[in-house]
Amino acid sequence: MTLHYGSLYWPSTRPNPPAYPSLEGTARCRALIVGGGMAGIMCGHVLARSGISAAVIERDRIASGSTSANTGLLQYSNDMMLSELAAQIGEADAAAFYRECKAAVQQLGLTAGLLARDVGYKPRTSLYLASSEADVPKLRREYEMLDKHGFGVEWWDAERIQSEFPFRKPAGIVTRGDGEINPYLFVVSLAEDAAAHGLAIYERTPLLSISGQKGRFIAKTPSGTIESEFVVRAIGYTPEAASHPWINARLNRSYVIVTKPLPSLADWRDRWLLWETARPYLYLRTTNDGRIMAGGLDEPHSQPVTTGEELNRRSQRLLSEVRKLFPAWGQELQLAYGWCGTFGESADGLPWLGEDPLRPGCYYALGYGGNGTVYSAIASRLIRDLILGEEHPAARIVRLDRRSQNRT
Repeated sequence: MTLHYGSLYWPSTRPNPPAYPSLEGTARCRALIVGGGMAGIMCGHVLARSGISAAVIERDRIASGSTSANTGLLQYSNDMMLSELAAQIGEADAAAFYRECKAAVQQLGLTAGLLARDVGYKPRTSLYLASSEADVPKLRREYEMLDKHGFGVEWWDAERIQSEFPFRKPAGIVTRGDGEINPYLFVVSLAEDAAAHGLAIYERTPLLSISGQKGRFIAKTPSGTIESEFVVRAIGYTPEAASHPWINARLNRSYVIVTKPLPSLADWRDRWLLWETARPYLYLRTTNDGRIMAGGLDEPHSQPVTTGEELNRRSQRLLSEVRKLFPAWGQELQLAYGWCGTFGESADGLPWLGEDPLRPGCYYALGYGGNGTVYSAIASRLIRDLILGEEHPAARIVRLDRRSQNRT
């Protein structure tokens, strides 16, 4: 399945990442991870640094799938507002999940600090903007619930927003404790560190089948087999590979542009992350080398566009939206990169993380939703804890057979 189309920015920041061999012959490990993207490599890294023998098999190259098209926004607020999530799963569980997301952002920052290479991690503040006057009441409800549960948010009215930015919006919520990262550089660097701590990585090694049960799974590949006690499926936005009755993902496509570097970003307060209440929504961030990255225009199609003309039409629309927000930059805003990528969502907006109730010893790390990197960070610790027989506070909320995922 093709997951993206267009010119990707992130791989240009490290054009020759380390290569890993294909699997030849037989191998053994305690945990086999299927998938070498964000979730798979994060799981492998945590397991390896926890002293658990693990291996990753990837059908292509590490970070070559949706990780390359990831925009690298790290936010604890979700596509589904806390107030909306509370209506689905209860206020206590919703707040607990948001706290796990906020802790995961902090974990990502700490992990980035362990790596030998600068992976573009920066702590950031976010501004969640009301797209119209009609959206102000629901945004206010969200602010009040976030404030109630101690997330340290601020409410900005239109005048305050206009005093800090070159645009006017009806209202906004300021959230702190978010961040940004170069997702591609993060994953390939994380893989290097994990390999140095014992993680076996096999590229160009597609999975053909898995047989057996907890304690002794046998995974077959075109040129070898791996025996493991546990299996972790971190298969990204290819839900057909999950072959599971509870994993019913909605696949959509989204668009991203990256501008040429600007001489100055002085009009952009502290390079905050910006996003809005409209659905589909617009979101913006900056990059280390002074570019603007903007995304949105989501469409209900599972495959990316296939022609430059289709892509350019949406890219120009995104560029027009950025110019509306920052009119002083005008023609200085020039396209450098643009792509269309597939992403998945669950019915309740939560990821699928944890053990398969139908197949003990088999775990899923599917970070579906707008916060896939944050969900992957949760998955890595959660699955490590479950393998060690320990409890994780989010396990019950994100389990595969939760009731809320069947709601529409």
